[in-house]
Amino acid sequence: MITTFFGQYSFGGDAAYVDRLSRALLRQGHEVHVVACVDAFNIVRGNVRLRPYRPPPGLQIHFLKSKLGFLSPLWSHQTGHPGPKMTTLSKLYDSNSFDITHFHNVSLLGWPGLGLSPDHLPAAVTLMTAHDYWLVCPLHLLWQYNQRVCQSLECLPCLLHSGRPPQVWRYSKAHHHALRKLDALIFPSYCSLNMHRERGINLTSACHLPYFIPSDWTADSEPEELHRALAQNRAPYFIMAGRLIKAKGFHRIIHLMRFLPELNLAIAGTGPYESHLRQLAAGLTNVNFLGHLDYYDLSTVLKGARALIVPSLFPETFGYVVIESLAVGTPVIVRKLGALHELIEQSQGGLLFDSDEELLMALNSLAYDDTWRDKFSSQGRQAVESIWSEQEHLRHYFKIIETIVSKKNCNVFT
Repeated sequence: MITTFFGQYSFGGDAAYVDRLSRALLRQGHEVHVVACVDAFNIVRGNVRLRPYRPPPGLQIHFLKSKLGFLSPLWSHQTGHPGPKMTTLSKLYDSNSFDITHFHNVSLLGWPGLGLSPDHLPAAVTLMTAHDYWLVCPLHLLWQYNQRVCQSLECLPCLLHSGRPPQVWRYSKAHHHALRKLDALIFPSYCSLNMHRERGINLTSACHLPYFIPSDWTADSEPEELHRALAQNRAPYFIMAGRLIKAKGFHRIIHLMRFLPELNLAIAGTGPYESHLRQLAAGLTNVNFLGHLDYYDLSTVLKGARALIVPSLFPETFGYVVIESLAVGTPVIVRKLGALHELIEQSQGGLLFDSDEELLMALNSLAYDDTWRDKFSSQGRQAVESIWSEQEHLRHYFKIIETIVSKKNCNVFT
């Protein structure tokens, strides 16, 4: 598994998936290595503290760290190549006979040259999961000028507006050449797959494989953060969870809480937009910030909520927290946009909204109507068991690999 962020040096969904897939493979007896970059995390972390993380027994983690510090991920960002980290990666390949190389978020590790040399992978299966829109958007989110969904190809002015330098390598043929070397380019939702195709990523290797809830993901702990935040008021509470950035739309929900004093809102997560969100919530006793929670504590917070709210303003590629919520029996209320819409259609585990009026109706309904909430809860759990379970995910994952092995006539798993 090769990715930019992992374990304690990570922010959210992509690292969670790599961790969960690694644990699932370990449970089946496979040898699993994860490569990630400490320098990349440090260059973008801001004030975000390290995540609490305990690796499972047997997982072999290789954290890359260069003497050049922040210059190393900057090199990769600008050239699309691992640069000073290529020596370490080459040694890792030379000392191991990997059957599968699975790329994830490689935005600050380098793309065209990263491990795709024929010298390194003469017969191995090479996969990549597109966890965001990095392949078609330098800013990853298709969130234009930090204020709207991307509607047109204005990458250069959008980059300059964000304060990010342009990436010259994106305009070369190396980008598409690297993609053609993949045996499978995996998308977690049909929405994401289609949006990539619309923007020129139209490969025969493209396939769909959604995220999953691991078999050991439970809701047994009771985090102190929740009790401190909500003990003073036993009113029904809703929750939002994720990295605190503007594109997540959390600010819109905080504004609405001024008109719902009888309901509580819990916000789990940290990020660069946190100080602004706290300013918006100043004086609102029904808005509580829980800070960063690990995955097990988050499951408990989700389980106690009337519903999860996902108000993202950009087209999510999946929405991991949605199926996490459904797995513990908590309905979801999501914006009718991107893969979020797809998840609700598949699960029937919650409500969609387009406007503030529709959101207010959904909040009031799920706050007090147990019959409706119980119906969504039951349907959501069933969908997780049938669509997003660990067993189903691994079955499809290995089916993708076995199809590739058959076509390439290589010796993986023999």
